[in-house]
Amino acid sequence: MAALAGLTLHQFGLFDASRISQGLSNLAVFSRDTVPPDVGILPLAGRALWETVQMAFAGTFLGFLIALPLGFLGARSLAPLPVVWLSRLIVAVARTIPSLLWAVLFVIVVGLGPLAGTLGLTFYTVGYLGKLYAELFEGTDPEVVEAFRGVGASRLQLARFVVWPESANAAISQLLFMLEYNIRASSILGFAGAGGIGFYMSIYLQTLEYQRLTTLLLLILALILVMDLVSAWVRNRYLLDSR
Repeated sequence: MAALAGLTLHQFGLFDASRISQGLSNLAVFSRDTVPPDVGILPLAGRALWETVQMAFAGTFLGFLIALPLGFLGARSLAPLPVVWLSRLIVAVARTIPSLLWAVLFVIVVGLGPLAGTLGLTFYTVGYLGKLYAELFEGTDPEVVEAFRGVGASRLQLARFVVWPESANAAISQLLFMLEYNIRASSILGFAGAGGIGFYMSIYLQTLEYQRLTTLLLLILALILVMDLVSAWVRNRYLLDSR
């Protein structure tokens, strides 16, 4: 595998001395043009960043509301096989298309702006969480499920009183991970016209305004670090302590 990787990198020109030299020269020019960051755009960048956060939260929440029932319907211990297959097909289609491409499709449908980005994140979240939840719910101890089924519990009662209580911590942890991913993904959806801070990133890249671009990148970095800290705190405070 290492030999194959080395051969591939060689074919791609990674070991081309002239390309490496030119790349380092370009990197030096780019680095020089990115400092100092242009703090004059902070008011505009702050509003764009807030729009990005709104897109991520809304897309994650809406996707979760759809993925949760699809997860139950995709678990063979809770639903008939035809329903399981249909649910997993829907989830597979949603997961196959990247969030950026979903955003492009919704820009065509609903027009430019954050609504397209929110819907794009929603559909990708459905595909990602729907698959994880189906496998998570299906992994519930079959002996417990059969015991409750033996005393006459319906599928809805099994989902509500058996499967969900056992799976809730893992499901919420996966939801937090999905939110972290969507915050990162929403930062680039603006390249497709879906609003947020990515819209201004695309403009500054096209106009070679690298100092302003640096400001946006630093804001995104700060947002991701804060989100990671909040997510870790929630996991430690509410999920780990409840085990």
